[in-house]
Amino acid sequence: MEYFILAVLWITFCAMHSALISTTFTNILKQKTGNAYRFHRLFYNIFSIVTLIPVVLYTLSIKQQPFFVWNGYLLPIKYILMAAGILFFIMGAQRYSFSQFAGIRQIRKGIDHNLINKTGKLSSSGILGAVRHPFYAGLFPLIWARNLDMAFFIVNIILSVYLIIGIILEECKLVLEFGDAYREYQQKVSMLFPLKFIKAKLL
Repeated sequence: MEYFILAVLWITFCAMHSALISTTFTNILKQKTGNAYRFHRLFYNIFSIVTLIPVVLYTLSIKQQPFFVWNGYLLPIKYILMAAGILFFIMGAQRYSFSQFAGIRQIRKGIDHNLINKTGKLSSSGILGAVRHPFYAGLFPLIWARNLDMAFFIVNIILSVYLIIGIILEECKLVLEFGDAYREYQQKVSMLFPLKFIKAKLL
């Protein structure tokens, strides 16, 4: 029963998280709130953190022995995954705007766009020339580079599916905003794993 509750909590959180930033919801909110819409991103982030806390606490309350442990010859793989995840985050942070991500810039300047960089324009500089979504690319190895009990295995499956769905929805927005320019970017740069970048460097 506790695993069912766990799955429901995480799926509900992920669905709510996506719904509140969906194009349909944000367009309605823009029409209804006018200039006050600039506060949306900040309140969205606060709401996400507040609602995430009880879900995480419930997950941690389920005590079990892990069925998969990174040890022995697997430890180097774990450290490689962790290093890759952290590296994606660091390099992504160099290209993204924290104030835009947090919603502070929208409040101060009233500027809102789907990209979380400073300009709101497409860029393929730095890590963005290797992967289109460095933060998502960093999350995947980090959530799987831990010992797994049944609770965290369920959570990781849900989060992995959620991240893929989130990327697809985000890219639909970006295609609507940038059209062929973003489609061309999709053709040149890999979504998560820098296969096209590596291939280009090797040729």
